[in-house]
Amino acid sequence: MTYSLTALSPLDGRYRNDIAELEAYFSEAALFRYRVRVEIEYLIMLTKVRGITFVPPLEASAIADLRSLYRQMGDDEIAAIAAWDRKVNHDVKAVEYWLREQLDQRTLSQWKEAIHFGLTSEDVNNLAYALLVREARDLALRPILNELLASLHNFALYEAETPMLARTHGQPATPTTLGKEIAVFAARLRRSVDTLFSIKLTGKLNGATGSLAAHQAALPDVDWLTFSRAFVRSLDLEPVLLTTQIEPHDTLAEVCDALKRTNTILIDLCQDVWHYISAGYLVQASKADEVGSSTMPHKINPIDFENGEGNLGIANALLEHFSRKLPVSRLQRDLSDSTVLRNIGVAFGHSLLAYRRIHKGLGKLGVDRERLLSDVQAHPEVLAEAIQTILRRESYPEPYEVMKTLTRGHTLTQERLNEFIDDLAVSDAVKAELRALTPEQYTGLATDLARTIRRRDIW
Repeated sequence: MTYSLTALSPLDGRYRNDIAELEAYFSEAALFRYRVRVEIEYLIMLTKVRGITFVPPLEASAIADLRSLYRQMGDDEIAAIAAWDRKVNHDVKAVEYWLREQLDQRTLSQWKEAIHFGLTSEDVNNLAYALLVREARDLALRPILNELLASLHNFALYEAETPMLARTHGQPATPTTLGKEIAVFAARLRRSVDTLFSIKLTGKLNGATGSLAAHQAALPDVDWLTFSRAFVRSLDLEPVLLTTQIEPHDTLAEVCDALKRTNTILIDLCQDVWHYISAGYLVQASKADEVGSSTMPHKINPIDFENGEGNLGIANALLEHFSRKLPVSRLQRDLSDSTVLRNIGVAFGHSLLAYRRIHKGLGKLGVDRERLLSDVQAHPEVLAEAIQTILRRESYPEPYEVMKTLTRGHTLTQERLNEFIDDLAVSDAVKAELRALTPEQYTGLATDLARTIRRRDIW
């Protein structure tokens, strides 16, 4: 039996292929790799600072060799670190011991004591997590979110003129166009995605309780505040100096909240598309080998949007917990964030899976324009809004109440509406204006609004 059939999590089983690239960021192996990256870059920077004399500068070839430890890290190296972890029961210390071995093997033993010099585990961990979250966001989530945006953008423009009966509170309402309604989601998603990718993740390097005490005690003549800022910025992170032992996770919480908002918009999209499919406005392409129901052969179920909605719900439940939990730590440190941080990849996994399913579902959709047109034409009562508004313009007495009496709770036909218009005490020109109204043309500026998504500045 293959591993995928015995995995506890469906992300590691049924859906593994959909989210496989996240292993490079959120697996235990990836976390070891990012920790090694932080430790190596820290060592390299220590050798470049005037006043830190217990380690000499490194040759360029030695720096390249050290960086290869994380850039070319393979299964054997990961297994060796994991073996240290099992021995000492401390994952960050395991990285340090493994790195000391590597320096001995490279005849770089005189630099060993610079490994993890003055650091607490959280100095390494917070930077590793910030790096892996940022890179997973930018390299794994950004491409599929951009594809989703492109699909919605093209859909909105192509259907900008397609009239559709709107429904508010589930009841027939002022007509719109299919393109305009999809454009709403495109604009909302664009704004949310822009926010998500604009968040600058922070990091800290300041010792056991955030005071750089060990650094200052060992080398009091070094400007450690400047060093701390410079090192964090060298990782393309925003430095934060005022912390307890842990980086406060505020910007990580911001990422979780922004991702949650993005997911919420897509849940809304999934539910609306589901309704449009149910109403017959949107049709799904059939695939010969697929089965829609175990007993009803005719069915083509909207499974991609249902799968997307379900996975986004799981992701958001986790993201909500992360953004509430991670910024809270007792006094100067507790470990309750450690196991929580290890699950960030689960939320990213369910999100990525959902994005792929939604994108796949959008690619299978067609539009039944005849169904849309016939449905909107079957509800002339939606013209009551337009008629009463025009009558207000003409100072007609109590037009809202007049139209309410005509339309509310009654089935209205176009013929009955025309008879009503003929009996109105208004000019022939106004009567002609009212008779010219049709439900399918009463879409206001919906077409123009759908096309505004060409202009990025409205987002």
